[in-house]
Amino acid sequence: MGMASRSIGLKEIGEALKKAKSGWYSLHMAAASHAIAQRIPLADFILEVRDARIPLSSHCQLLSNFPPSSLRRIIVMNKTDLANRSQLKEWTKYFEQQNCISYGVNSHNKEDVKKFLNFLQAQVRELKRIDHSGHTTTMMIIGIPNVGKSALANSLHQLGRISAAEKGKLKHTIVSPHPGETKNISSLKIGSHPNIYVLDTPGILPPQIHDSEVCTKLALTGAIENLVGEKELARYFLAILNTSDGYKKWERLSTHGNDKSFTGQEVEGSSDSKLNMKRKRQYPSDHTQDFMVNRR
Repeated sequence: MGMASRSIGLKEIGEALKKAKSGWYSLHMAAASHAIAQRIPLADFILEVRDARIPLSSHCQLLSNFPPSSLRRIIVMNKTDLANRSQLKEWTKYFEQQNCISYGVNSHNKEDVKKFLNFLQAQVRELKRIDHSGHTTTMMIIGIPNVGKSALANSLHQLGRISAAEKGKLKHTIVSPHPGETKNISSLKIGSHPNIYVLDTPGILPPQIHDSEVCTKLALTGAIENLVGEKELARYFLAILNTSDGYKKWERLSTHGNDKSFTGQEVEGSSDSKLNMKRKRQYPSDHTQDFMVNRR
């Protein structure tokens, strides 16, 4: 499949998903969006969780309704185990250039979450140093469906209680591979001295998504239910895979067999040169070759 068939597939699938918006934007999601919007100004920090594979397409559009200067926002790129590590570094630089704090994490990796918790506690200490406030710090976790918000909240809660040597029953929020499972806003304690709580919220999407490519990416990563059929979605995914850098490298290796010119070092070197080109492009869109979509 070439670029032309990939473009056609993207447009067809994206347009079908846009027309089927009623399948993923429900009255419950509308109510959740309203409730979250009311609470955003009350939170000390906003942890916007995004899918590390598509860090632009998975942004939470609701936040665009608030002036950036009014929020202490941290962009959390979750599911780093499924994303390209080299490109994650580039995305971190990109967000830094946009004056945004970002952090990459795998919510299912204990050491990863522990480092992230230390990072959050450092942010809170800096806030306390500036405003000399002794009140409890609240961090609202928000984002689109199925980016791992609840899994991250649970992991932070578990590690936070262990590090504080607190006793009592652990609270848990619902974690599911399917979008829309979290129904309510839940509060979980993740730190003591000072006290820090995270608010886990339902995943929300805008009433309309006008970009066909964004719709397709969200369907591929499970943020919205697949309403166009598995075959059509798989066809587009294969088109992405066949035009990806990784596929081309393996194709060259298999073609040249034992050719010594195709060593691991040279492959890595070619990847570095491509990364340099990507730096110049300033990431106008997500890199779709990063998809690693598991069957649900």
